[in-house]
Amino acid sequence: MTGAGPRRPGLEALLRYPLMQAINERRTRRVARGVSILAGDLSHHSTNAPEPLTPLEEAVLICTTGLTGTVMHDGPLKKPSGAPEDLGSMFSNILARSGPSADNCQATSLFMINDDGIFLIKRPRGAEAAQLLDSVPRSWLEWSEADWLRVAAAVKVKVQDGRIDFPREFPYYIGWNKQFSNRPGSTIFTPVVDCTRQYINILLIVMSEPEGQRPLFVDDWQRFRPRSWKDWKAWVGQYLGLGPKIPYQPIGGIDRATDGSVNPDIPIPIGAGYAMRTDYELYFLLQNLMLTGQGMGLGVWGHGSIWPQHILQRVPEKGWNGLGFRHVVPPRPKGPIPASQHNPVGIDGILEGLCPPYVKSMDEAVDRVLEEKYGPNGIFTDPTLLARAYRDAGDAETYLKLQNRHPPEAVRYAKDICNYIYETYGRFPAHIDAFYNPGFWVQFHHPELEYYERYFDPYIWRNQAAQDGQWRE
Repeated sequence: MTGAGPRRPGLEALLRYPLMQAINERRTRRVARGVSILAGDLSHHSTNAPEPLTPLEEAVLICTTGLTGTVMHDGPLKKPSGAPEDLGSMFSNILARSGPSADNCQATSLFMINDDGIFLIKRPRGAEAAQLLDSVPRSWLEWSEADWLRVAAAVKVKVQDGRIDFPREFPYYIGWNKQFSNRPGSTIFTPVVDCTRQYINILLIVMSEPEGQRPLFVDDWQRFRPRSWKDWKAWVGQYLGLGPKIPYQPIGGIDRATDGSVNPDIPIPIGAGYAMRTDYELYFLLQNLMLTGQGMGLGVWGHGSIWPQHILQRVPEKGWNGLGFRHVVPPRPKGPIPASQHNPVGIDGILEGLCPPYVKSMDEAVDRVLEEKYGPNGIFTDPTLLARAYRDAGDAETYLKLQNRHPPEAVRYAKDICNYIYETYGRFPAHIDAFYNPGFWVQFHHPELEYYERYFDPYIWRNQAAQDGQWRE
Protein backbone atom coordinates (compact mmCIF):
# COMPACT_ATOMS: atom_id res chain seq x y z
CA MET A 1 0.00 0.00 0.00
CA THR A 2 1.39 3.39 -0.94
CA GLY A 3 0.97 6.75 0.73
CA ALA A 4 0.73 10.30 -0.51
CA GLY A 5 3.91 11.79 -1.92
CA PRO A 6 4.56 15.14 -3.60
CA ARG A 7 1.55 16.09 -5.68
CA ARG A 8 1.05 18.69 -8.36
CA PRO A 9 -0.83 21.87 -7.38
CA GLY A 10 -3.76 20.92 -9.61
CA LEU A 11 -4.33 17.63 -7.77
CA GLU A 12 -3.99 19.30 -4.38
CA ALA A 13 -6.52 21.96 -5.41
CA LEU A 14 -8.98 19.32 -6.63
CA LEU A 15 -8.82 17.40 -3.35
CA ARG A 16 -9.64 20.61 -1.45
CA TYR A 17 -12.40 21.77 -3.82
CA PRO A 18 -15.80 21.77 -2.04
CA LEU A 19 -18.55 19.56 -3.44
CA MET A 20 -21.18 22.27 -3.02
CA GLN A 21 -18.98 24.69 -4.94
CA ALA A 22 -18.56 22.16 -7.76
CA ILE A 23 -22.33 21.79 -8.04
CA ASN A 24 -22.89 25.55 -7.88
CA GLU A 25 -20.19 26.44 -10.41
CA ARG A 26 -20.69 23.63 -12.89
CA ARG A 27 -21.15 25.13 -16.34
CA THR A 28 -20.61 24.07 -19.93
CA ARG A 29 -17.39 25.66 -21.20
CA ARG A 30 -17.34 24.09 -24.63
CA VAL A 31 -14.58 26.03 -26.42
CA ALA A 32 -11.36 24.03 -26.26
CA ARG A 33 -7.88 25.47 -26.48
CA GLY A 34 -6.94 26.00 -30.11
CA VAL A 35 -10.54 26.34 -31.36
CA SER A 36 -11.62 29.49 -33.21
CA ILE A 37 -15.19 30.79 -33.39
CA LEU A 38 -17.00 32.59 -36.19
CA ALA A 39 -19.75 34.63 -34.49
CA GLY A 40 -19.78 38.07 -36.07
CA ASP A 41 -18.79 40.68 -33.47
CA LEU A 42 -18.37 37.86 -30.94
CA SER A 43 -15.83 35.97 -33.05
CA HIS A 44 -12.52 34.72 -31.72
CA HIS A 45 -9.41 33.59 -33.57
CA SER A 46 -7.25 31.23 -31.53
CA THR A 47 -3.47 31.41 -31.80
CA ASN A 48 -3.04 28.43 -29.46
CA ALA A 49 -2.26 24.84 -30.34
CA PRO A 50 -4.53 22.14 -28.89
CA GLU A 51 -3.35 21.07 -25.43
CA PRO A 52 -4.26 17.47 -24.52
CA LEU A 53 -5.00 16.52 -20.94
CA THR A 54 -2.01 15.26 -19.00
CA PRO A 55 -1.84 11.55 -18.07
CA LEU A 56 -2.58 12.50 -14.46
CA GLU A 57 -5.69 14.48 -15.42
CA GLU A 58 -7.01 11.54 -17.42
CA ALA A 59 -6.12 9.12 -14.62
CA VAL A 60 -8.17 11.10 -12.09
CA LEU A 61 -11.18 11.12 -14.41
CA ILE A 62 -10.87 7.38 -15.03
CA CYS A 63 -10.64 6.53 -11.34
CA THR A 64 -13.66 8.63 -10.39
CA THR A 65 -15.83 6.27 -12.46
CA GLY A 66 -14.44 3.13 -10.85
CA LEU A 67 -14.15 1.09 -7.68
CA THR A 68 -14.55 2.74 -4.28
CA GLY A 69 -14.70 -0.12 -1.76
CA THR A 70 -17.26 -2.69 -0.66
CA VAL A 71 -21.05 -2.45 -0.58
CA MET A 72 -23.00 -3.13 2.60
CA HIS A 73 -25.69 -5.79 2.52
CA ASP A 74 -27.72 -3.80 5.01
CA GLY A 75 -31.12 -5.29 4.28
CA PRO A 76 -33.44 -7.80 5.95
CA LEU A 77 -33.03 -11.53 5.51
CA LYS A 78 -36.30 -12.39 7.22
CA LYS A 79 -39.84 -11.02 6.94
CA PRO A 80 -41.84 -9.76 9.94
CA SER A 81 -43.58 -13.15 9.90
CA GLY A 82 -40.25 -14.91 10.40
CA ALA A 83 -40.25 -16.44 6.93
CA PRO A 84 -37.09 -16.04 4.82
CA GLU A 85 -36.84 -12.86 2.75
CA ASP A 86 -37.13 -13.84 -0.90
CA LEU A 87 -34.61 -11.40 -2.39
CA GLY A 88 -31.52 -11.96 -0.28
CA SER A 89 -29.15 -12.39 -3.21
CA MET A 90 -30.21 -9.87 -5.81
CA PHE A 91 -26.83 -8.13 -6.10
CA SER A 92 -24.48 -8.85 -9.00
CA ASN A 93 -21.33 -7.40 -7.42
CA ILE A 94 -19.91 -7.19 -3.91
CA LEU A 95 -17.52 -4.31 -4.52
CA ALA A 96 -18.77 -0.75 -4.82
CA ARG A 97 -18.54 1.78 -7.64
CA SER A 98 -18.69 5.57 -7.52
CA GLY A 99 -22.18 5.62 -9.05
CA PRO A 100 -25.18 3.52 -7.93
CA SER A 101 -26.73 0.91 -10.20
CA ALA A 102 -29.72 -1.41 -10.14
CA ASP A 103 -28.86 -4.36 -7.89
CA ASN A 104 -25.23 -3.21 -8.03
CA CYS A 105 -25.06 -4.64 -11.54
CA GLN A 106 -22.40 -2.11 -12.64
CA ALA A 107 -23.45 -2.67 -16.23
CA THR A 108 -22.09 0.61 -17.62
CA SER A 109 -18.72 0.55 -19.38
CA LEU A 110 -17.04 3.77 -20.39
CA PHE A 111 -14.91 4.29 -23.45
CA MET A 112 -12.29 7.02 -23.33
CA ILE A 113 -11.34 8.73 -26.58
CA ASN A 114 -8.28 10.93 -27.04
CA ASP A 115 -5.62 11.70 -29.62
CA ASP A 116 -3.87 8.38 -28.88
CA GLY A 117 -6.87 6.15 -29.50
CA ILE A 118 -10.01 4.57 -28.09
CA PHE A 119 -9.76 2.85 -24.71
CA LEU A 120 -12.21 0.68 -22.80
CA ILE A 121 -12.23 1.41 -19.08
CA LYS A 122 -12.78 -2.15 -17.90
CA ARG A 123 -14.65 -3.10 -14.73
CA PRO A 124 -12.66 -5.51 -12.53
CA ARG A 125 -14.74 -7.98 -10.52
CA GLY A 126 -14.24 -10.24 -7.54
CA ALA A 127 -10.74 -11.04 -6.34
CA GLU A 128 -9.11 -9.01 -9.13
CA ALA A 129 -11.00 -5.91 -8.03
CA ALA A 130 -10.23 -6.52 -4.35
CA GLN A 131 -6.53 -6.87 -5.11
CA LEU A 132 -6.54 -3.55 -6.96
CA LEU A 133 -8.33 -1.82 -4.08
CA ASP A 134 -5.91 -3.27 -1.54
CA SER A 135 -2.93 -1.86 -3.45
CA VAL A 136 -3.87 1.76 -2.61
CA PRO A 137 -5.07 3.69 0.46
CA ARG A 138 -8.81 3.55 1.08
CA SER A 139 -9.20 7.34 0.87
CA TRP A 140 -8.49 9.17 -2.38
CA LEU A 141 -7.20 12.05 -0.26
CA GLU A 142 -4.20 9.86 0.58
CA TRP A 143 -3.37 8.72 -2.94
CA SER A 144 -0.08 9.72 -4.50
CA GLU A 145 0.17 10.71 -8.15
CA ALA A 146 1.62 7.26 -8.79
CA ASP A 147 -1.49 5.65 -7.26
CA TRP A 148 -3.84 7.50 -9.61
CA LEU A 149 -1.69 6.65 -12.62
CA ARG A 150 -1.25 2.98 -11.70
CA VAL A 151 -4.93 2.29 -10.98
CA ALA A 152 -5.96 4.01 -14.21
CA ALA A 153 -3.40 2.01 -16.19
CA ALA A 154 -4.74 -1.23 -14.67
CA VAL A 155 -8.23 -0.67 -16.12
CA LYS A 156 -7.37 0.88 -19.50
CA VAL A 157 -7.64 -1.45 -22.50
CA LYS A 158 -6.72 -0.01 -25.88
CA VAL A 159 -9.31 -0.89 -28.50
CA GLN A 160 -7.77 0.90 -31.47
CA ASP A 161 -5.45 3.72 -32.49
CA GLY A 162 -6.83 7.12 -33.38
CA ARG A 163 -9.92 9.02 -32.37
CA ILE A 164 -13.50 8.18 -33.24
CA ASP A 165 -13.91 9.75 -36.65
CA PHE A 166 -17.05 10.40 -38.70
CA PRO A 167 -17.94 12.93 -41.40
CA ARG A 168 -18.66 16.29 -39.76
CA GLU A 169 -22.19 16.48 -41.09
CA PHE A 170 -25.69 15.43 -40.08
CA PRO A 171 -26.73 12.76 -39.09
CA TYR A 172 -23.37 12.07 -37.43
CA TYR A 173 -22.98 15.48 -35.78
CA ILE A 174 -25.75 18.00 -35.17
CA GLY A 175 -25.60 21.81 -35.18
CA TRP A 176 -22.49 23.49 -33.83
CA ASN A 177 -21.23 20.15 -32.50
CA LYS A 178 -19.76 19.76 -35.99
CA GLN A 179 -17.28 22.52 -35.12
CA PHE A 180 -16.59 21.96 -31.42
CA SER A 181 -17.10 18.28 -30.63
CA ASN A 182 -14.35 15.63 -30.60
CA ARG A 183 -11.60 18.09 -31.46
CA PRO A 184 -7.85 17.37 -31.25
CA GLY A 185 -6.61 17.70 -27.69
CA SER A 186 -9.93 16.77 -26.11
CA THR A 187 -10.66 13.67 -24.04
CA ILE A 188 -14.14 12.17 -24.30
CA PHE A 189 -15.98 9.60 -22.19
CA THR A 190 -18.95 7.80 -23.74
CA PRO A 191 -20.98 5.07 -21.99
CA VAL A 192 -22.29 1.75 -23.22
CA VAL A 193 -24.59 -0.34 -21.03
CA ASP A 194 -24.60 -4.15 -21.05
CA CYS A 195 -28.33 -4.91 -21.07
CA THR A 196 -27.93 -8.70 -21.15
CA ARG A 197 -26.71 -9.74 -17.67
CA GLN A 198 -28.93 -7.44 -15.65
CA TYR A 199 -31.92 -8.23 -17.87
CA ILE A 200 -31.53 -11.87 -16.84
CA ASN A 201 -30.87 -10.92 -13.22
CA ILE A 202 -34.07 -8.85 -13.07
CA LEU A 203 -36.08 -11.81 -14.37
CA LEU A 204 -34.59 -14.02 -11.66
CA ILE A 205 -35.25 -11.43 -8.96
CA VAL A 206 -38.85 -10.74 -9.90
CA MET A 207 -39.64 -14.43 -10.27
CA SER A 208 -38.23 -15.03 -6.77
CA GLU A 209 -41.17 -13.15 -5.26
CA PRO A 210 -43.47 -15.29 -3.08
CA GLU A 211 -46.36 -17.31 -4.41
CA GLY A 212 -49.21 -15.11 -5.57
CA GLN A 213 -46.88 -12.19 -6.29
CA ARG A 214 -44.88 -13.63 -9.18
CA PRO A 215 -45.86 -11.77 -12.36
CA LEU A 216 -46.83 -13.04 -15.77
CA PHE A 217 -44.51 -11.63 -18.43
CA VAL A 218 -46.21 -10.60 -21.66
CA ASP A 219 -44.77 -9.46 -24.97
CA ASP A 220 -46.59 -6.21 -25.64
CA TRP A 221 -45.05 -6.06 -29.13
CA GLN A 222 -46.82 -9.24 -30.29
CA ARG A 223 -50.46 -10.18 -30.64
CA PHE A 224 -51.67 -13.33 -28.92
CA ARG A 225 -50.85 -16.30 -31.16
CA PRO A 226 -52.30 -19.60 -29.90
CA ARG A 227 -50.10 -22.70 -29.91
CA SER A 228 -51.42 -25.18 -27.34
CA TRP A 229 -54.95 -26.50 -26.89
CA LYS A 230 -55.45 -24.14 -23.92
CA ASP A 231 -54.24 -21.23 -26.07
CA TRP A 232 -56.78 -22.00 -28.79
CA LYS A 233 -59.56 -22.41 -26.26
CA ALA A 234 -58.78 -19.00 -24.73
CA TRP A 235 -58.34 -17.39 -28.16
CA VAL A 236 -61.77 -18.57 -29.35
CA GLY A 237 -63.37 -17.81 -26.00
CA GLN A 238 -62.40 -14.14 -26.08
CA TYR A 239 -64.36 -13.66 -29.31
CA LEU A 240 -67.40 -15.56 -28.04
CA GLY A 241 -67.55 -13.57 -24.84
CA LEU A 242 -66.57 -16.61 -22.81
CA GLY A 243 -63.31 -15.21 -21.52
CA PRO A 244 -61.26 -12.02 -21.18
CA LYS A 245 -59.63 -10.27 -24.11
CA ILE A 246 -55.97 -11.22 -24.54
CA PRO A 247 -54.34 -8.35 -26.46
CA TYR A 248 -50.72 -9.43 -26.07
CA GLN A 249 -48.68 -12.62 -26.13
CA PRO A 250 -48.34 -14.18 -22.67
CA ILE A 251 -44.87 -15.70 -22.50
CA GLY A 252 -45.39 -19.39 -21.87
CA GLY A 253 -48.92 -19.16 -23.18
CA ILE A 254 -52.15 -19.81 -21.32
CA ASP A 255 -50.54 -22.91 -19.81
CA ARG A 256 -48.09 -20.71 -17.91
CA ALA A 257 -50.77 -18.15 -17.02
CA THR A 258 -52.98 -20.80 -15.42
CA ASP A 259 -50.54 -23.28 -13.87
CA GLY A 260 -50.38 -21.42 -10.54
CA SER A 261 -46.70 -20.49 -10.81
CA VAL A 262 -47.51 -16.86 -11.70
CA ASN A 263 -50.27 -14.37 -11.01
CA PRO A 264 -51.92 -13.36 -14.31
CA ASP A 265 -53.33 -10.28 -12.58
CA ILE A 266 -49.77 -8.92 -12.30
CA PRO A 267 -48.62 -8.65 -15.92
CA ILE A 268 -45.21 -7.20 -16.79
CA PRO A 269 -44.86 -6.06 -20.42
CA ILE A 270 -41.29 -6.64 -21.57
CA GLY A 271 -41.52 -3.91 -24.22
CA ALA A 272 -42.46 -1.27 -21.68
CA GLY A 273 -39.74 -2.65 -19.42
CA TYR A 274 -37.11 -1.42 -21.92
CA ALA A 275 -33.71 -1.55 -20.15
CA MET A 276 -35.15 -2.68 -16.80
CA ARG A 277 -33.55 0.43 -15.18
CA THR A 278 -30.10 -0.87 -16.06
CA ASP A 279 -29.25 2.37 -17.89
CA TYR A 280 -29.77 4.65 -14.87
CA GLU A 281 -26.21 4.10 -13.67
CA LEU A 282 -24.65 5.87 -16.64
CA TYR A 283 -26.18 9.23 -15.69
CA PHE A 284 -24.75 9.11 -12.17
CA LEU A 285 -21.30 8.26 -13.53
CA LEU A 286 -21.39 11.09 -16.05
CA GLN A 287 -22.49 13.57 -13.39
CA ASN A 288 -19.59 12.44 -11.20
CA LEU A 289 -17.25 13.02 -14.12
CA MET A 290 -18.62 16.49 -14.82
CA LEU A 291 -18.34 17.62 -11.20
CA THR A 292 -14.80 16.23 -11.03
CA GLY A 293 -13.88 18.10 -14.21
CA GLN A 294 -15.16 21.33 -12.68
CA GLY A 295 -12.99 20.76 -9.62
CA MET A 296 -10.00 20.16 -11.91
CA GLY A 297 -10.52 23.47 -13.73
CA LEU A 298 -11.25 21.82 -17.06
CA GLY A 299 -13.70 22.71 -19.76
CA VAL A 300 -16.49 20.14 -19.42
CA TRP A 301 -19.13 19.69 -22.09
CA GLY A 302 -21.85 17.04 -21.97
CA HIS A 303 -23.61 16.88 -25.32
CA GLY A 304 -25.12 14.74 -28.04
CA SER A 305 -22.55 12.36 -29.48
CA ILE A 306 -22.33 10.59 -32.80
CA TRP A 307 -25.73 8.95 -33.09
CA PRO A 308 -25.97 5.53 -31.37
CA GLN A 309 -26.66 3.53 -34.52
CA HIS A 310 -23.38 4.83 -35.95
CA ILE A 311 -20.98 5.25 -33.03
CA LEU A 312 -20.91 1.54 -32.18
CA GLN A 313 -19.88 0.58 -35.72
CA ARG A 314 -16.60 0.66 -37.61
CA VAL A 315 -17.13 0.67 -41.39
CA PRO A 316 -14.05 2.15 -43.11
CA GLU A 317 -15.63 2.24 -46.57
CA LYS A 318 -18.33 4.56 -45.20
CA GLY A 319 -15.88 6.71 -43.25
CA TRP A 320 -17.24 5.38 -39.94
CA ASN A 321 -14.49 4.91 -37.37
CA GLY A 322 -16.54 4.04 -34.29
CA LEU A 323 -16.17 1.65 -31.37
CA GLY A 324 -16.19 -1.48 -33.51
CA PHE A 325 -18.93 -3.60 -31.95
CA ARG A 326 -19.91 -6.89 -33.53
CA HIS A 327 -23.48 -6.63 -34.82
CA VAL A 328 -25.80 -9.62 -35.18
CA VAL A 329 -28.47 -9.35 -37.87
CA PRO A 330 -31.77 -11.09 -37.02
CA PRO A 331 -32.47 -13.84 -39.60
CA ARG A 332 -36.14 -12.79 -39.77
CA PRO A 333 -36.44 -9.12 -38.80
CA LYS A 334 -39.60 -8.76 -36.76
CA GLY A 335 -41.23 -6.14 -34.59
CA PRO A 336 -40.61 -2.44 -34.01
CA ILE A 337 -37.17 -0.87 -33.67
CA PRO A 338 -34.80 -2.00 -32.26
CA ALA A 339 -36.07 -5.60 -32.49
CA SER A 340 -35.94 -5.56 -36.29
CA GLN A 341 -32.44 -4.05 -36.44
CA HIS A 342 -28.93 -5.44 -36.09
CA ASN A 343 -27.93 -5.95 -32.46
CA PRO A 344 -24.56 -4.72 -31.07
CA VAL A 345 -23.57 -7.70 -28.95
CA GLY A 346 -19.96 -6.90 -28.02
CA ILE A 347 -16.34 -6.50 -29.02
CA ASP A 348 -14.75 -9.94 -29.36
CA GLY A 349 -12.44 -10.74 -26.45
CA ILE A 350 -12.87 -7.29 -24.91
CA LEU A 351 -16.50 -6.67 -23.98
CA GLU A 352 -19.02 -9.43 -24.66
CA GLY A 353 -22.73 -9.67 -23.90
CA LEU A 354 -24.47 -12.74 -22.50
CA CYS A 355 -26.12 -13.68 -25.77
CA PRO A 356 -25.16 -15.58 -28.93
CA PRO A 357 -22.53 -15.81 -30.37
CA TYR A 358 -20.78 -15.45 -27.00
CA VAL A 359 -22.96 -18.19 -25.47
CA LYS A 360 -24.37 -21.21 -27.28
CA SER A 361 -27.91 -20.74 -25.99
CA MET A 362 -29.99 -18.54 -23.74
CA ASP A 363 -30.13 -21.39 -21.23
CA GLU A 364 -26.35 -21.05 -20.97
CA ALA A 365 -26.70 -17.28 -20.53
CA VAL A 366 -28.99 -17.74 -17.51
CA ASP A 367 -26.67 -20.41 -16.11
CA ARG A 368 -23.74 -17.99 -16.42
CA VAL A 369 -25.54 -15.40 -14.30
CA LEU A 370 -26.20 -18.06 -11.67
CA GLU A 371 -22.57 -19.21 -11.89
CA GLU A 372 -21.36 -15.66 -11.24
CA LYS A 373 -23.50 -15.59 -8.12
CA TYR A 374 -23.36 -19.12 -6.73
CA GLY A 375 -20.59 -20.96 -8.59
CA PRO A 376 -17.21 -21.97 -7.09
CA ASN A 377 -15.96 -18.39 -7.46
CA GLY A 378 -19.37 -16.76 -7.07
CA ILE A 379 -19.94 -13.66 -5.00
CA PHE A 380 -22.39 -15.51 -2.71
CA THR A 381 -20.14 -18.55 -2.25
CA ASP A 382 -16.91 -17.23 -0.70
CA PRO A 383 -17.45 -14.97 2.33
CA THR A 384 -14.04 -13.32 1.90
CA LEU A 385 -15.24 -10.47 -0.32
CA LEU A 386 -18.44 -9.90 1.63
CA ALA A 387 -16.51 -9.83 4.91
CA ARG A 388 -14.65 -6.69 3.82
CA ALA A 389 -17.67 -4.57 4.80
CA TYR A 390 -18.24 -6.10 8.25
CA ARG A 391 -16.58 -5.42 11.60
CA ASP A 392 -16.72 -9.15 12.32
CA ALA A 393 -15.88 -11.43 9.39
CA GLY A 394 -18.17 -14.06 10.88
CA ASP A 395 -21.15 -11.84 10.08
CA ALA A 396 -20.46 -12.37 6.38
CA GLU A 397 -20.77 -16.13 6.86
CA THR A 398 -24.02 -15.59 8.75
CA TYR A 399 -25.37 -13.51 5.89
CA LEU A 400 -24.51 -16.18 3.33
CA LYS A 401 -26.24 -18.86 5.40
CA LEU A 402 -29.44 -16.80 5.64
CA GLN A 403 -29.66 -15.29 2.15
CA ASN A 404 -32.05 -16.97 -0.25
CA ARG A 405 -31.01 -18.24 -3.66
CA HIS A 406 -33.29 -17.97 -6.67
CA PRO A 407 -35.73 -20.92 -6.59
CA PRO A 408 -35.83 -23.47 -9.43
CA GLU A 409 -39.16 -22.15 -10.76
CA ALA A 410 -37.62 -18.68 -11.13
CA VAL A 411 -34.73 -20.14 -13.11
CA ARG A 412 -37.07 -22.12 -15.36
CA TYR A 413 -39.27 -19.14 -16.18
CA ALA A 414 -36.26 -16.87 -16.74
CA LYS A 415 -34.96 -19.39 -19.28
CA ASP A 416 -38.39 -19.62 -20.92
CA ILE A 417 -38.56 -15.83 -21.30
CA CYS A 418 -35.02 -15.52 -22.67
CA ASN A 419 -35.58 -18.36 -25.12
CA TYR A 420 -38.90 -16.87 -26.21
CA ILE A 421 -37.24 -13.53 -26.97
CA TYR A 422 -34.39 -15.11 -28.90
CA GLU A 423 -36.61 -17.51 -30.85
CA THR A 424 -39.20 -14.82 -31.65
CA TYR A 425 -36.85 -12.02 -32.67
CA GLY A 426 -33.58 -13.76 -33.53
CA ARG A 427 -31.71 -11.61 -31.03
CA PHE A 428 -31.42 -10.96 -27.29
CA PRO A 429 -32.61 -8.68 -25.92
CA ALA A 430 -35.16 -7.54 -28.49
CA HIS A 431 -36.79 -4.54 -26.87
CA ILE A 432 -33.45 -2.81 -26.29
CA ASP A 433 -30.00 -3.46 -27.76
CA ALA A 434 -27.58 -5.82 -26.03
CA PHE A 435 -25.31 -2.81 -25.57
CA TYR A 436 -27.12 0.48 -25.22
CA ASN A 437 -25.55 3.85 -25.98
CA PRO A 438 -27.60 6.95 -25.08
CA GLY A 439 -26.21 9.14 -27.87
CA PHE A 440 -24.44 11.30 -25.28
CA TRP A 441 -20.84 11.86 -24.26
CA VAL A 442 -18.83 14.20 -22.05
CA GLN A 443 -15.86 16.08 -23.45
CA PHE A 444 -13.01 17.39 -21.30
CA HIS A 445 -10.46 19.92 -22.50
CA HIS A 446 -8.32 22.83 -21.45
CA PRO A 447 -10.50 25.83 -22.28
CA GLU A 448 -9.57 28.68 -24.61
CA LEU A 449 -9.12 31.16 -21.76
CA GLU A 450 -8.45 34.14 -24.05
CA TYR A 451 -11.94 33.76 -25.49
CA TYR A 452 -13.60 33.56 -22.08
CA GLU A 453 -11.51 36.44 -20.75
CA ARG A 454 -12.60 38.65 -23.63
CA TYR A 455 -16.33 38.04 -23.46
CA PHE A 456 -17.49 36.49 -20.18
CA ASP A 457 -17.87 37.33 -16.49
CA PRO A 458 -14.61 36.26 -14.77
CA TYR A 459 -16.56 34.66 -11.92
CA ILE A 460 -17.89 32.01 -14.31
CA TRP A 461 -14.44 30.76 -15.35
CA ARG A 462 -12.35 31.66 -12.29
CA ASN A 463 -11.45 28.08 -11.33
CA GLN A 464 -10.44 27.32 -14.92
CA ALA A 465 -8.10 30.33 -14.84
CA ALA A 466 -6.72 29.41 -11.41
CA GLN A 467 -6.01 25.81 -12.42
CA ASP A 468 -4.46 26.64 -15.80
CA GLY A 469 -1.05 24.98 -16.00
CA GLN A 470 -1.32 23.44 -12.53
CA TRP A 471 -1.47 19.86 -13.85
CA ARG A 472 1.51 19.96 -16.18
CA GLU A 473 4.72 18.06 -15.54
